[in-house]
Amino acid sequence: MFSLLIWCVYGLFVGSIAKAIVPGEERMGFFQTVAIGVAGSYAGGAVLYLLGSYDSISPSGILMGIAGGVLSLVVYNKLTNQS
Repeated sequence: MFSLLIWCVYGLFVGSIAKAIVPGEERMGFFQTVAIGVAGSYAGGAVLYLLGSYDSISPSGILMGIAGGVLSLVVYNKLTNQS
């Protein structure tokens, strides 16, 4: 249960940074921001895992999580026809 709370906080952190990086206005609530952040963190972590160096707390893990969050947000905006 505690790890779920950690993922939500991490997802909120990554999702908020991704929303700040991507231009435009996103009309998302709290849960959508967390979902985008968690999806991005998962995608970034998967890339690092495939490269052979995965540690979610390291700077590379945080940066890849943010990059994945930005990518997730761009895909979400394209799918929902937002600019």
